[in-house]
Amino acid sequence: MSMLVVFLSLWGISLGPVTEAATFFETQPLLWAESESLLEPSAEVTLTCQARLGTVDFQLFKNGVVQETVHLDAPAIKHQFLLTGDTRGRYRCRSGLSESWTQLSELLELTGPTAPPPPALRLDRESTQVLRPGSKVTFTCVAPLSGVQFQLRRGEKELLVPRSSTSPDRIFFHLNKVALGDGGHYTCRYQLHDNQNGWSGDSEPVELILSNEKLPAPVFTAEPSSPNPEPGTRVRLRCLAPLEGARFALVREDRGGRCVHRFQSPAGTEAHFELRNISVADSANYSCVYVDLEPPFSGSAPSTRLELRVDGPPPRPQLRATWSGAVLAGRDAVLRCEGTIPDVTFELLREGEPMAVKTVHTREASANLALIFLGPQHAGSYRCRYRSSWPNTFESELSDPVELLVTES
Repeated sequence: MSMLVVFLSLWGISLGPVTEAATFFETQPLLWAESESLLEPSAEVTLTCQARLGTVDFQLFKNGVVQETVHLDAPAIKHQFLLTGDTRGRYRCRSGLSESWTQLSELLELTGPTAPPPPALRLDRESTQVLRPGSKVTFTCVAPLSGVQFQLRRGEKELLVPRSSTSPDRIFFHLNKVALGDGGHYTCRYQLHDNQNGWSGDSEPVELILSNEKLPAPVFTAEPSSPNPEPGTRVRLRCLAPLEGARFALVREDRGGRCVHRFQSPAGTEAHFELRNISVADSANYSCVYVDLEPPFSGSAPSTRLELRVDGPPPRPQLRATWSGAVLAGRDAVLRCEGTIPDVTFELLREGEPMAVKTVHTREASANLALIFLGPQHAGSYRCRYRSSWPNTFESELSDPVELLVTES
């Protein structure tokens, strides 16, 4: 059973892993919470303070004030503090170290009666395209907690469909034979098995679109009409249907397959999709379809495909330091690399070194690149770039440099 907590990581000097100069042992204790209830502010909560080495002394702080000091009869690696009453607050702990104390644990905040954070809902790759009636669809709902019960919904209606699971924090919902009326927005949520106080917030919606291809294909055009637009420009894609109030989908096809790129529901008979600041990442074949939102929910045949091929490297990223001045030795330094293309791999490079010192893959268009437990050897000039090998292969130019200064005091 897990307690809903918000972990706040604060800057601080910490003893860390092996460095080039010497070996250090981590002494900062770990602190976590467990409870019977996520939502009751007065529920009993157990805080576990785990030391790095056996000790007889443990101390718990709440909002900066010592709450309890424990001296055990024999050394232990951890101690549990039982909280009752109003448990909301900010907690830290520390453990004994020789004749003194270790540094404080990282901050743990108990937030009290708040709804659990929403889960994430996604579709399997095959279901992100325009589906035909009778297709199989699998939704995956992932919660930030384990041991929960899940619910799949379309609008406000719960869907009782077959489900399976491979781990306690996620579930697979199976729609084994979708029909034309099954298109639309889906969400999921979760609740603890032994908690009747409420559900989590809804996930971000995921949309299904189905077409039986019985309606006429739309007219699909691009402006400018060149299949090789200049990088950094804007391409307008126009999808014209002989039907008002339809749901339009822009479909992208590349080496990764075919998927719906965007949706639109214009009041008239045409939808306008814009690709702004285009780059090599936008190189693909595009088409569009539309579906009638009224029964029997028929859909169109796909439009003709338009090919876009954008040459040249993607836009250069920007590297920003999240600190000012020199950084104290022993602390961490976080550099933020900001690009314009999501789902890429970011690399941090030090001047004069051919290999990246930090690599992070993210679904976002930016990433935090952290240098841990700084020493004098980390000082220097840094740049970043991003790259992708699928579905399009590209690598950006290096950012402008950021200088890192490390000081001993």
